[in-house]
Formats: sequence, C-alpha cells, structure tokens
Amino acid sequence: MSRSSSSGLSQRQLRVGEQVRHVLSDVLQRGDITDPLLETSVLSVSEVRMSPDLKIATCFIAPIGATDGDAVIKALSAHAKFIRGRVASGLRQMKYMPQFRFRIDTSFDNFSKIDALLRSPEVARDLPNPPDDDADADGAPDSGDGGGSE
Repeated sequence: MSRSSSSGLSQRQLRVGEQVRHVLSDVLQRGDITDPLLETSVLSVSEVRMSPDLKIATCFIAPIGATDGDAVIKALSAHAKFIRGRVASGLRQMKYMPQFRFRIDTSFDNFSKIDALLRSPEVARDLPNPPDDDADADGAPDSGDGGGSE
C-alpha cells in the first residue's frame, strides 16, 4: 500500500486539522491569553495543516483589522505553549498534542488581487457579455412550457 507524495494531505490530516482549527478558534475567542495586542485584535483561524505524524500544526491566522500582522504572529508564537495547554482539553482523543506554528494567512490578499484583475477593463473586454436574466444557460430565450398554443 504505497502512497504518492503528490496526492496532498491525507483524510486523517484534514479531519484532525479541522478539529484543531475549531478548538483553537474557541481558545482565541474566549480571550484566555493575556497579551495586550491579542486582546485588542480580532483573529480568524482560516486553516490548520497537520504534519503527516500529526505532531506539528501549522495554523494560518488572518488578523482582521490589525495593521501589523507580523506582530500578532510573534505574540501568538510567544504564547504557543500556553495555547497548546488550553487546546489539549478539547483534543483529548489525540495521542500526542501537536506543536503549534503560526503563519500569517495571505490567501485573502491573493483573492482580492485576483478579483481586482478580473474586474480590470483589460480582462473585462475579453470576457463574453453576461447572459440576460430571461435566457437559459445555452443562450436561448425562455419559451415557458415548450411553445404550444392554448
């Protein structure tokens, strides 16, 4: 039973990563961490990627409304052991409690760049005109019941 390394994350890694994300979000939402920067920041845990042995959790954090995302990541990294202890109660089924590594989530920035590109006039002129509301997906006008007479 060989696994290809190009297949991505296993089902188990995805499931455990989602469980860790939920518990970590709860810990951050409760405000258990006594750090002035973290107490005033609204944080979104967008994704948690687990290592194949489930011993390292890389957490992608999107600070909402914070100007310095790197400072938020440094503050979270400084409290990583405390966070690990708080998360442990919600993840009792795990044999080993993972180490937490925090990274800034840049996917929202990437999405906004792509959206801005798609809305630019240079790209808009190459896209087909949007279909009318009363036309079917194939472009034919809606004929109701099939075009029969009463």
